[in-house]
Amino acid sequence: MNIQDAWEKALKNTEIIRPRVQPLYTFEATHLPYIFLAESKINAGDTLVRKGEVRVEKPSIVLPSNLPQFEGFDFEEEMKLNEDFLMSFFLVRGISFPSMKYNHKTSSLDIVEGSLSRAVQNQLTELQKNEDVHTGLITGSEDVWQFSALIFICGQVARSADGDIRKLLDDMRRRGQMS
Repeated sequence: MNIQDAWEKALKNTEIIRPRVQPLYTFEATHLPYIFLAESKINAGDTLVRKGEVRVEKPSIVLPSNLPQFEGFDFEEEMKLNEDFLMSFFLVRGISFPSMKYNHKTSSLDIVEGSLSRAVQNQLTELQKNEDVHTGLITGSEDVWQFSALIFICGQVARSADGDIRKLLDDMRRRGQMS
């Protein structure tokens, strides 16, 4: 599957069932745990459960605008895409990420018995029972999970942007850098 087809498939099939309730941190790195569910391609009628986390870090060096760094998304290994090509692909489509480091780590990958809808309900119940306001719940296609995770991250960054701007301005006023 080429990158355009993979992107369109992710856009069509990704659903953020439950976003992270807590906003991203303005002045420090944010851990964004997620649970990604997809119909299993190996065991029909079962569900793939990928649990992972993306750490959104403020860069330690000043990066040019719209030059994010993606680590651990396995684009090269699984989709044969290098990062420069991926950035060009997004840029041509008007998609920009803040210049931060996005470091992905998968914590588990399992197959559970039962339908996707049942797995969604089970995961929602578990998140609510544990009062987990940090973990997002996403569904999508197994073979384009990377793009689904990025769609989730984009949504979280966009939801936090307004509050981040206010916090940055308040911090600048407090330090006397603005009148």
